[in-house]
Amino acid sequence: MLTERQLLILKVTVDDYIQSAQPVGSNQLAKKPGITSSSATIRNELAELEGQGYLEKTHTSSGRIPSQKGYRYYVDHLLTPNPVPQQDIVQLRSVFEEKVTETEEIIKRSAGILSELTNYTSILLGPDIRKHVVKKLSIVPLSPGMAVAIIVTDSGHVENRVFSIPPDLDPSDIEKMVNILNERLIGVSLHDLHNRLEQETLALLRQHIERYGELFRTFKQALLLPRADNVYYGGKLNILKQPDFHDIQKIRELMDVMEEGKHIPEILPIGAQGLQIRIGSENALAAMEDCSVITVSYDIGDEQMGSIAIVGPKRMDYRRIVSLLDYVSGDLSKELTRLFQGK
Repeated sequence: MLTERQLLILKVTVDDYIQSAQPVGSNQLAKKPGITSSSATIRNELAELEGQGYLEKTHTSSGRIPSQKGYRYYVDHLLTPNPVPQQDIVQLRSVFEEKVTETEEIIKRSAGILSELTNYTSILLGPDIRKHVVKKLSIVPLSPGMAVAIIVTDSGHVENRVFSIPPDLDPSDIEKMVNILNERLIGVSLHDLHNRLEQETLALLRQHIERYGELFRTFKQALLLPRADNVYYGGKLNILKQPDFHDIQKIRELMDVMEEGKHIPEILPIGAQGLQIRIGSENALAAMEDCSVITVSYDIGDEQMGSIAIVGPKRMDYRRIVSLLDYVSGDLSKELTRLFQGK
């Protein structure tokens, strides 16, 4: 059980190290507001906190730095989030004031602004577009033998799929196909679209379009193209700006992990509710053992749709990041709900 004085010294030590990236000594702690103990008393308390595993002593200085245990205690018991500054609110709100209508663009811009404001790396996991439902389909000829299918979903997401068409196809046949597709497939999720295509439209296409076979085959194949990724990054290289990261091999491993989409579920656990903070070895990936990752979920209506993560050093400005993520997740939830509901 830590005493009140030890709690204060631990909190001030963590706060000071977060800001300076330099080991904290008893003399500088003695000058901090709220600390009335002598340097000798503070030295004894620092030694006690080190003995209990909350602080570590570096080899190059007599000062201490927080250990992973120290950061965890700080986050769980001593953290008081800062109010989001007005200038940050203005910058964050600019994403929504531009009246962007596509979910992906809003998320991409949010990732960029978060990385600018924090100087860390931001990762945003967008809604699974396979859950989106078709709002409108259209087909636009590009050349005598090619056309593009444009699929607009309820969220404003747009899928463009290029496919081949018979070079001498009657334009009226394309119009007939578009009418049939819209009549039968509006309201179908992208996940089910490929399967429902044959069930709902093939018989009608056979009745109304002379060369339906080739047109249907190439259109159906186009729907199997890989879907767009729903992971968005901001400031991938910001990690290189942090003085905490100087081991080139570790930096390379960290960058590789963030580049590979297969690791995203370990960085941003799907289904995790609310705000979570993972410090050092609490992260599932060994390459992130020197990092802290703060994640928060956001909703569309009553359904959780995605997550936001800030990746930085263990010496992260937790007070600022927690406040920013809490603010962004709330605004993002409201804006995306508005888009989905068509308001």
